[in-house]
Amino acid sequence: MTLTASGPTTASVPPPSARSSAAARRRRRWAALVPYAYITPFFTLFAAFGLFPLIYTAFVSLYRVELQTPGDMEWRGFGNYAALLTDEFFWTALRNTFTIGVLSTVPQLAMALGLAHLLNYKLRGRTFFRTAMLLPYATSVAAATLVFAQLFGRDFGLVNYALSLIGVGPVDWQNGTLASQIAVSSIVVWRWTGYNALIYLAGMQSIPGELYEAAEMDGASRWRQFFHVTLPGLRPTIVFTTVVSTIGATQLFGEPLLFEGSTSGGISHQYQTLGLYLYEQGWGFFHLGRAAAIAWLMFLLILLLVGVNALIARRRSRREKGRA
Repeated sequence: MTLTASGPTTASVPPPSARSSAAARRRRRWAALVPYAYITPFFTLFAAFGLFPLIYTAFVSLYRVELQTPGDMEWRGFGNYAALLTDEFFWTALRNTFTIGVLSTVPQLAMALGLAHLLNYKLRGRTFFRTAMLLPYATSVAAATLVFAQLFGRDFGLVNYALSLIGVGPVDWQNGTLASQIAVSSIVVWRWTGYNALIYLAGMQSIPGELYEAAEMDGASRWRQFFHVTLPGLRPTIVFTTVVSTIGATQLFGEPLLFEGSTSGGISHQYQTLGLYLYEQGWGFFHLGRAAAIAWLMFLLILLLVGVNALIARRRSRREKGRA
């Protein structure tokens, strides 16, 4: 009889090339997941504090909800929106928001553009001036508004005293419609002009110097250089500041609230903005459902204004490309 000895069977071991290719695939998969790991915290916070409140506000706007009993919700559908569209105070707040927005945004951006143009030249102490530009922006809304409320006082305000020196009688800055809106707009202009000026200054410094040298060789004055070199180079920056200022004007709240200290925006609601109207409905009259509807109307209004600004900018750029 013949015995055949068989050795122990061993598991097949993959060659080194297969092991290295598998490790390479794992590294590639991990490298593809790393960017998502970096942005996950942002989207998590955005979903918790941005997206969820937005969706929940839309949900609440379809119900009758009172602040005293937030658990008792009565379905209204679009009844809150219909009630707002028939409320004269809503249209007054919308008109005031538009007026104050124009009175604050247009002078603010024009002054910021002029200041940035001056600071773009070599001046003594320009670092100091650039730093001083941000001081109003760093000031709290409450402090700035309280100071301006004293400046625009009817009887002892410094503004009326300065007007009296040129023969103008005292102006009731808190009860007059246009006067109160100008006073509130001046606070916004004072706080945000320097901030926008630094944005414009950064945009001006990114314009190639060769363009100014070529314009100067052609005999263009500084004004012509400003209109034909600086402004076209700043167009994206101007669009950005216009959009941001429009959003800020639509959400204006602190300045009109603290100017007189009431949510009604004056005796006859003469400077009540949409933000104040929302606060009055939600925390003054306890109508949370209606306040949520106002918030969503403000959101849709902002989308509309931003879309109009983008459409105007796109048409202007297409027109200039066609001319070129």
